[in-house]
Amino acid sequence: MAPALDAQEVSNGGETLTLSQPHHNWLNNNASHRSKVTVIGGGNWGSVAAKLIASNTLKLTSFHDEVRMWVFEETLPSGEKLTDVINRTNENVKYLRGIKLGKNVVADPDLENAVKDANMLVFVTPHQFMEGICKRLVGKIKRDTEAISLVKGMEVKMDGPRMISSLISKQLGINCSVLMGANIANEIAVGKFSEATVGYRENREVAEKWVQLFSTPYFVVTAVQDIEGVELCGTLKNVVAIAAGFVDGLEMGNNTKAAIMRLGLREMKAFSKLLFPSVKDSTFFESCGVADLITTCLGGRNRKVAEAFAKNGGKRSFDELEAEMLQGQKLQGVSTAGEVYEVLSHRGWLELFPLFSTVHEISTGRLPPSAIVE
Repeated sequence: MAPALDAQEVSNGGETLTLSQPHHNWLNNNASHRSKVTVIGGGNWGSVAAKLIASNTLKLTSFHDEVRMWVFEETLPSGEKLTDVINRTNENVKYLRGIKLGKNVVADPDLENAVKDANMLVFVTPHQFMEGICKRLVGKIKRDTEAISLVKGMEVKMDGPRMISSLISKQLGINCSVLMGANIANEIAVGKFSEATVGYRENREVAEKWVQLFSTPYFVVTAVQDIEGVELCGTLKNVVAIAAGFVDGLEMGNNTKAAIMRLGLREMKAFSKLLFPSVKDSTFFESCGVADLITTCLGGRNRKVAEAFAKNGGKRSFDELEAEMLQGQKLQGVSTAGEVYEVLSHRGWLELFPLFSTVHEISTGRLPPSAIVE
């Protein structure tokens, strides 16, 4: 049975709190100033995020109506600039064709200008670009700004792995929550029911504000106080989806794929808890956990491209297939598998994570796709 759509649930550890409409009004009426939102990233998921947010900023008095969306500028085959077309047609014709974003969404190719007046930043770009984006934003944002990351992936440095939310917090000196879930963007764009999970560190009131900003009758958001758990679920499930794609490409069947998903979830949980002992078991049963894993292994771009890779016997690289199949969108699973492998290798954990290790070795051509079940 679908959850009630006129209230939002916020779970705090094992306790679930309900964010009802009067509480929403309390947030609205007691806002000392209206929050201004900028979405950083104008791809497929960034455009859907902007659409969700824009529908709410028009209704909620605690937010400015306008939602800026920073878009990496591209020239379309027609010769027009992508941002000009988005602002003229109210549609991201390259990454979300056929979907109106909302008249209050304004595409901006200038990153500094896009964030100039914002005090709520929503990061939605491929994780490999995040460090460069943060460097450009240092000293350019307000001190009281809150951020949320929808970015899947991690950075691996000499001193170990660093989550994208930590990168944002450290480089920009601001608090950063995360939002992850069983969210195939194109399905949400057309209003199909979906759920998501906000992970937060300490401030539940800020988490409630993000819940309020994203929630719609067809996109139900809950919050849990486990930022690392939520973010690692969103990051690691893409590695498992690559494995599921190999199984599909080799036509091994649904029983094998179910086994891969079970092993994948076990490794996700074990890896997360080794890195961050504070990660809660219950997080893996939220939308960001098992639900997102199932969705990504059944659909999603990582599974799709990995299937093509296996069908070609690994003879065509992921880079080549990505360019051919995704029209400018980026895979996350292959690069994340490499980052995870680096952590496992450095810490002597490779034998503890056979699925994660094998995905990387297949992706880089060291093993054939059939090794996924060996």
